[in-house]
Amino acid sequence: MSRKMFDLCGRDERLRFSPYCWRVRYALAHKGLDCEFVPWKFTDKEAIAFSDQTKVPVFVDGDQTVVDSYEIFRYLDRAYPEKPLLGDATAEARARFFKFYAERSLAPGVMRTILMDVFNAIHPDDRDYFRTSREKVFGRTLEEMHSPSQGLSMLDRALEPMRGRLDESPFLDGDEAGAADYLVVGAFMWARVTSAADLVSNADPVYAWFQRMLDLHDGVGRNATRIVDVDGAYAS
Repeated sequence: MSRKMFDLCGRDERLRFSPYCWRVRYALAHKGLDCEFVPWKFTDKEAIAFSDQTKVPVFVDGDQTVVDSYEIFRYLDRAYPEKPLLGDATAEARARFFKFYAERSLAPGVMRTILMDVFNAIHPDDRDYFRTSREKVFGRTLEEMHSPSQGLSMLDRALEPMRGRLDESPFLDGDEAGAADYLVVGAFMWARVTSAADLVSNADPVYAWFQRMLDLHDGVGRNATRIVDVDGAYAS
């Protein structure tokens, strides 16, 4: 297979939890493209040194290497124009808005809710790196940053614009899912894979949207291995 993506994994290689990698998984499924998802850990810097940076996703398609989830969307539309992700200027403007909305409005609340769950899910080899690098950014310990009650409150407020959009249509992109949905769903998959926390109630329109997203493309999201599956298997 000529296409492969380096994909962040946890203490079990089946745990794939990067919100940015999940964006690309959905984009590939949208276009019906097969891909090899190569398990990668935070400390495996040498494995992606050829890409001239240190983060995933790193997408390789033959002799083409593309980094950054949004740039991968753009590449996929150029290389495989059927079933466009971004489409016209209006669609791209909407996608750009939801990209920044997910990263700057949704992610902080999700992170405060699940941070120690993420720490528990990552590979033991990565934990020192994760703790040191994140605590340097936060200016406090992981334990101090982890506050589910505060995180859920932050997230609830941040979801209001999304709820408004979902009152108008079943997906953020309209009647069918598109780039805007894939750019946002990564944050929810980050939590679904690593944590048992409920981000929203089942009466919330965001919950109904996420259920639709989980079932999309033959259940690409719903079929993902979760930490509750891994821990349940070890317990039994």
